Amino acid sequence: MKNKIKKVLLAVSGGLDSMSLAHFFICNQKDLGIEKLAMAHVHHGLRESADRDENLVIYFAKKFNVKIFVKHLDGNALKNSEGSLEENARDWRYQALLEFAKDDFFNDENSKENSNEKIAIVTAHHANDLSETVYMRLARGTTLAGLRGIQEFRIFEKPNIYLYRPFLNLTREKILEYAKENQIIWAEDETNFDVQFSRNQIRHNMLPHLEKNFPNAVEQLCHIANLADRAYQKILQANEIFKKAFVENANEIFKNEIQKKFPNAICGIAINKKKLNKICSQYKQTNLSEMFRLHLSELGFRFPIDFFYNKNENACLKLPHKNQFGKRAIAKNGSITWICEFLNSQDAQNFLF
Repeated sequence: MKNKIKKVLLAVSGGLDSMSLAHFFICNQKDLGIEKLAMAHVHHGLRESADRDENLVIYFAKKFNVKIFVKHLDGNALKNSEGSLEENARDWRYQALLEFAKDDFFNDENSKENSNEKIAIVTAHHANDLSETVYMRLARGTTLAGLRGIQEFRIFEKPNIYLYRPFLNLTREKILEYAKENQIIWAEDETNFDVQFSRNQIRHNMLPHLEKNFPNAVEQLCHIANLADRAYQKILQANEIFKKAFVENANEIFKNEIQKKFPNAICGIAINKKKLNKICSQYKQTNLSEMFRLHLSELGFRFPIDFFYNKNENACLKLPHKNQFGKRAIAKNGSITWICEFLNSQDAQNFLF
């Protein structure tokens, strides 16, 4: 099991991929070293067949005697919300999965002794999904980080909830073989064929056309993602230069000082501005702003491109004295600059005053 994670929440829609994922993890739970395992299903309230999918997943969970969480979303609210229905459904679904991961099932009295024990939300994204994501990002424009596509393992919410996608090296054809071999029953979501959704356009129209003219295009897109990831990892190794600028006992200070004053602060890191300036002086002919942004992103604090860029500074890196981006806030206090994440943007704004 990835990074020896012992607590697993399986995201199961009822489709081929997720039902195969559930079967594999349940049947191999002991060998994978999983101590607590549960299934999760989110009913989006957008189609009549969703009831059928929910019943299938519940039946499967009962058959294998597995704990299951079910959440019903407000379909009308989803449709009427600003932005893309596709993106809203995804965001609300992941929010529901996050709530399940925080349930007492995973966080009982015994778990409190080790509050940082990892919990993995496991999804069934596979190689075809990865190729679609890379294709979409290439078409829209992206960075090296974006070319990596879907990540196998990443922090979902600090400090201990992760997203894990173990099927990224498997094609849908391989998953179909597994399902047939193990006589797994699944449901087809008719919306997966609705080309009004951008991803479905890519899946059913664009990529097949690309494959027709350039065989193995899907495989090559996955290859590009792997190459980008390798290059990205080398950049992260170079980012070790920033480590000296981070305050070592920041976690202790954060708990004893920041969280007492701002209870809705989730986590934070502290940077010694003088030490960061010294690093920038050493590399003053190099643009370190993007490397610094990527370093923070790997720590779980994401900011947009050029957020720390200033051509008039050494190494083009400027750390704001006071700024906010979404639920993240930056505030300077003496020689120390805090970067903290909060439950919502209003809490982040309050931190600045």
